[in-house]
Amino acid sequence: MAKRDFYEILGVDKSASQDEIKKAYRKVAIKYHPDKNPDDAEAEDKFKEAAEAYEILSNPEKRQRYDQFGHAGMNGGGFGGGMNMDDIFSQFGDIFGGGGSPFESFFGGGGGRRRQRRGSNLRIKLKLTLEEIAEGVEKKIKVNRLIKADGVTFKSCSTCHGSGQVRKAVNTMLGQMVSTSTCPTCNGSGQIIDHRPPGVDSSGLVPKEEVISVKIPGGVSDGIQLSMSGKGNEAPGGGPAGDLLIVIEEKEDDQLIREGNNVVYDLYVSFIDAALGTSVEVPTISGKARIKIDPGTQSGKILRLRGKGIKDLNGYGKGDQLIHVNVWTPKHLSSDEKAKLESMRDSSNFHPKPGKSEKSIFGKMREFFE
Repeated sequence: MAKRDFYEILGVDKSASQDEIKKAYRKVAIKYHPDKNPDDAEAEDKFKEAAEAYEILSNPEKRQRYDQFGHAGMNGGGFGGGMNMDDIFSQFGDIFGGGGSPFESFFGGGGGRRRQRRGSNLRIKLKLTLEEIAEGVEKKIKVNRLIKADGVTFKSCSTCHGSGQVRKAVNTMLGQMVSTSTCPTCNGSGQIIDHRPPGVDSSGLVPKEEVISVKIPGGVSDGIQLSMSGKGNEAPGGGPAGDLLIVIEEKEDDQLIREGNNVVYDLYVSFIDAALGTSVEVPTISGKARIKIDPGTQSGKILRLRGKGIKDLNGYGKGDQLIHVNVWTPKHLSSDEKAKLESMRDSSNFHPKPGKSEKSIFGKMREFFE
């Protein structure tokens, strides 16, 4: 089933401000909150769907990628998505005005929901060749993550008694007002370390090198950021792990130049081959290809190899390879070569006759892309 548009989910248009997006998310989340819709699987799905939409649209960088690439830019090839309820309350509970359940914060309520601390994100750079970008690739990368140390145990926080919140009653002229805030001792997790082995810090985490398999979708570009949910640092006390953020770096190719989903190659041919015609081999992303140079080929001619470019990130086919023909004029001639060319100087075949059918190189480029 195709994923719904994030703007449609929140009921806003693409020009909506961050404040409008936040208000729209609060409205949808309250409507489908599990406290208001107990044992309703459909409402829970809509609640998660709204949280995922808000996660993207509330982040300027993610929103820009979504506007440019759609869902494929967010989770193509196994990235992103998949938020569970703990993730949602941990990450977005603050916007509802309290440390506990968003529904309770709006309508009042009892003990609230313990806020789990979320692990921090990790960011790495991944260099890819043009060939890897063209079709997509699976890479195994080494990542140093923080994970829970063996032998670490936790106990309920004595300050908040495991709720993750502390309440304060204040007498006012309107009566007693009760405010709720995050517990300063456990930072809202409801837990503190009970035992830790020697060498383990106060977080109860230790670094560990792991090998992670990463699937990169075809068509990514330099600077695009992909994320793998839950592959970042683990959280103290068993909260949800952070994400692994992967920033793509595109290696410069020795022969091919990328232009969007197309690749460009500059082909140089001799004056004789351009005049008489020939066939030559040119490099492509997937190997060599032989092309024909017609007799009388002019410098600036653009040849196209269909489907020899880069796969579109959103799945709209593949680009082409464009071959720019450059006729090479020799800079140094021998006496014999000069004499032969001098003998043909007055031949009408060697006088430029562009005519209306022959366009300038700028005209050819404009016509090609139009």
